[in-house]
Amino acid sequence: MQETKAPIAESKDPYAAPGYPRSRWAYIAECAFEYFVALLVADPFITKLLKHLEFDDATIGIIQSLISVAFLFQLASIFVVQRITNVKKVAAAVHGIAQMLFMCIYLVPFMPFAKEYRMIVVIACLLLGYFGNYLVTSIIFRWGNSYVDPHKRARFAATKEMISLLSGVVVMFAMSYIFDRFEESGAIKTGFIFVAIVMTVVCAIDFGCLLLMKNRISEPPKKGEIVPLGKVLKILFSNKGFVCVVILTILWQSAHYMTLGFMGSYKQGELGMTVFWVQIINIAGQMARFAVSRPFGRYTDKRSYAKGITLGLAVAAVGFLINVFTSPELWWLVVVFTILNNMAMAGLSQNLLNIVYNFVDEKYFIQASAIKNSVGGICGFLVALLGGAILDAVQKNGNVIFGITIYGQQLLSFFSLVLTVAAILFTRFILEKEKTIAR
Repeated sequence: MQETKAPIAESKDPYAAPGYPRSRWAYIAECAFEYFVALLVADPFITKLLKHLEFDDATIGIIQSLISVAFLFQLASIFVVQRITNVKKVAAAVHGIAQMLFMCIYLVPFMPFAKEYRMIVVIACLLLGYFGNYLVTSIIFRWGNSYVDPHKRARFAATKEMISLLSGVVVMFAMSYIFDRFEESGAIKTGFIFVAIVMTVVCAIDFGCLLLMKNRISEPPKKGEIVPLGKVLKILFSNKGFVCVVILTILWQSAHYMTLGFMGSYKQGELGMTVFWVQIINIAGQMARFAVSRPFGRYTDKRSYAKGITLGLAVAAVGFLINVFTSPELWWLVVVFTILNNMAMAGLSQNLLNIVYNFVDEKYFIQASAIKNSVGGICGFLVALLGGAILDAVQKNGNVIFGITIYGQQLLSFFSLVLTVAAILFTRFILEKEKTIAR
């Protein structure tokens, strides 16, 4: 008797559907190349550029902290998200233009403008770049994560982050080494051209990764289907859990930007480090973050996003405490601070994004993320302005307070420590007790 073969059962995993695996890997790659651009418009390259343009330390710190106020631009996504029918077309175009604007910053030294006008061009490129970037940040985040099993989001985020970090280390090392060679040979402006060329290539690949992702196309919304902004805001701000997330974001962003925007000038100034050595320290920090990303992801998936955030904040607090004692005599403490700060971000970066899923219906995710990030960002920027004023006052006083030699960044780190401890207490005793919706 001929034996009949049983039909092969189709996979019941909806996340194994055609296009889903490719989209996940394309999203992971896109995040890595976007990260490369972020590295090249961050400390120490942007610090070197601004110092070449003769900006003072306080101004440099404030300009680098523009990223915090740029989060405000996410609010614009609230007005467009419900009207977007072709996610790939909108996200890829806007994101691509924004990334190229960051590249244009490194062309400013070649513009025949006075110092004041060069500052205007730098700030304009940063703000317009961040506007485009953050207009679609939440859209791309939801788009990419729509192909990920909700119960594996933390581990997926950890994998995505680890790939970005490891490849970022290679980019940081190579770029800083080559840039230092240009500077040592007296050709620093050629170094800026080199950075601009690399950024152009990276932006093109970033754009290609978005094109590889499976598209999300929907019918244009009909009359009555668009939820009015006022109703969305009422829904979100009557949600106690979401309000708690906003408060936590304010506390952490304030702690972060009180100090971080001013560390670049501290390393290259008072601590006397070259771009190459700053990058070596940054690489050490990134490798530490790489090492703990997966354990943080497993811990978070097992416990909760809030628990992961609490752990990350605890590590950040220790880092700020150590940085209080960083000085030219104890310069090596900045290495410890950098490592701990990067490790803390393994527990904070993705969890502060994903925790919105715990309290908000997914159809309002983009609006909720935009509001959370914008409010936290504007508070972070205002704190950065305060930090710049404090730093300027300390430097004008000869780095002496009450007869004790103290550098402005040490004082700023103390304030960051206080804010971080407040964030820990808030998360532990308030946010962790809030009821979450099913994931």
